[in-house]
Amino acid sequence: MKALLGAFRAFRREEDGVAVVEIVLILVVLIALVIIFKDQITGLLNTILSKVKSQSAKVYN
Repeated sequence: MKALLGAFRAFRREEDGVAVVEIVLILVVLIALVIIFKDQITGLLNTILSKVKSQSAKVYN
């Protein structure tokens, strides 16, 4: 019984699982931001890529 209690106390002091939870929460927040701002991100990328395309056409023509 003492071994089980000692193992439980060691498990509570263990902080490796905390890092995993933090990473998962950060990923959830990032995915939520991408979903919320999907249209703005798409518009920004389309604008940037069209400018790159037009500028590269000027260089090669």
